[in-house]
Amino acid sequence: MALPFLTQACAPLTREIDAINEHGERSTTSIPAERALTIYVDKRELVTLMTLGARPEWLVLGYLRNQRLLASVDEVESVTVDWEVGSAAVKTRSGIERIEERTARRVVTTGCGQGSVFGGLMDEIDSIALPEAAITQAELYGILNAIRLQESTYKSAGSVHGCALFRGQEMLLFIEDVGRHNAIDTIAGWLWLQQPAVESSDKVFYTTGRLTSEMVMKSAQMGIPIVVSRSGITQMGHEIAQRLGLCAIGRAANKRFLCYSGAQRLQLQPELAGRKTATMA
Repeated sequence: MALPFLTQACAPLTREIDAINEHGERSTTSIPAERALTIYVDKRELVTLMTLGARPEWLVLGYLRNQRLLASVDEVESVTVDWEVGSAAVKTRSGIERIEERTARRVVTTGCGQGSVFGGLMDEIDSIALPEAAITQAELYGILNAIRLQESTYKSAGSVHGCALFRGQEMLLFIEDVGRHNAIDTIAGWLWLQQPAVESSDKVFYTTGRLTSEMVMKSAQMGIPIVVSRSGITQMGHEIAQRLGLCAIGRAANKRFLCYSGAQRLQLQPELAGRKTATMA
């Protein structure tokens, strides 16, 4: 497989500004950077994403993958990012078939930093067969602890979402962006570049954002059968997860969590949760 040429156009993730606190004191604080990145495919403008710009080439690849515009990473010859003009130029080897038709219909999403997806979200759901995989409660707690210890832009500046890819309790990749969709697309792009050497069947996807229909579908499209969120799940996200047999775990922090679907993939070890606190009547 011929991998594409990628620039390495990372950008600063934060900037410092002056702010005034509740005591009327002026201080310097960090805020996340946010910049526009317009994607061009074979000189045709496709979409503009708002992003931190940590790994823009992976973001572009993952976006094309998750929008189902390309089936294989070797269809891409190069991704060239130029922050001076805020553009990502994608050159394909043979073009994208019916690109005008396939990008004509947009669906407004709940995502920040992206805002729309192309085509019908549910079009390919019945063709997705997730691999057999499971997670123990101990492994889940290990994942949550690794996230707690992870140095992040969120800790220093706030206002961003984080996503991570795990093999067991080992964190393989941690990505932050202004929107959770950008973060998961960046992970999808990285995973695309690693395959077939790195498979997705034994991976767990973690996100700080809520599990919407788009987030569940993007995880499933990557072939990842277990997703964990610090936040909750939406009705459509729940319906899709159940339909796919995907294990969706939310409200996960410290020793607490809720398994919304795919409980057969979760090996419970309730003794690890500690004593249950009595509730007031």
